[in-house]
Amino acid sequence: MRILLVGYGRMGRLVGDLAPDYGCEVAGIVDPQSPLHAGPLDDERWRSVDVAIDFTFPGAVKANVEALARLGVNMVIGTTGWQADEDAVRRAAAGIGVVAAPNFSAGVVIFDAIVAQAARLFASQKEFGAFIYEAHHVAKKDAPSGTALQLKKTLERAGFTRAVDVASTRAGYIPGIHTVGFDGPAETITLSHAARDRSAFARGALTAAKWVNGRRGWFTMRDVLGIAG
Repeated sequence: MRILLVGYGRMGRLVGDLAPDYGCEVAGIVDPQSPLHAGPLDDERWRSVDVAIDFTFPGAVKANVEALARLGVNMVIGTTGWQADEDAVRRAAAGIGVVAAPNFSAGVVIFDAIVAQAARLFASQKEFGAFIYEAHHVAKKDAPSGTALQLKKTLERAGFTRAVDVASTRAGYIPGIHTVGFDGPAETITLSHAARDRSAFARGALTAAKWVNGRRGWFTMRDVLGIAG
């Protein structure tokens, strides 16, 4: 399968390094800041690409989707922080297949499903409050993270209607830690996921790329992994 890397920072390079393990060939790299930059995203030669994997920055996502949709190229969007433009991005993606997720780690997707079940159990326990804490490396621009915001949405959709406090830390080289807690008068229950390195995200993005190849529509990693809800 031929993939196009849109963005060649740390995540883009890692996806490229792992691509052969997933039967994928890197057909090109689009990143003006990289010496491997292969030209503009709307180049007609990218029509031969099966899936593009986007790890760029929030302000670029809409234009990237518009360009690739015109070429009929399916996408995996690993960039976070663009959700305020989601309606416009979805409209731009009409006609192609897209997997968009705040986090491509299989463990995080399963963690999110576990959090939903916990929220349903705690929703009726009025004395319990909930909180989310996340920590990432100092270079991560969005705070709270897209994953933390997704976890908050998961709590709410599962019926937890009370306020959920969200806190963030940006320091050092932390790949990613997310904790969801439920606190009562005399006890605390916490659920936590910690990434040991970024390869979990890259592997998930490649898994998503293989899954979305040939599909049409807007999907999440729950679709990719076959997790209901």
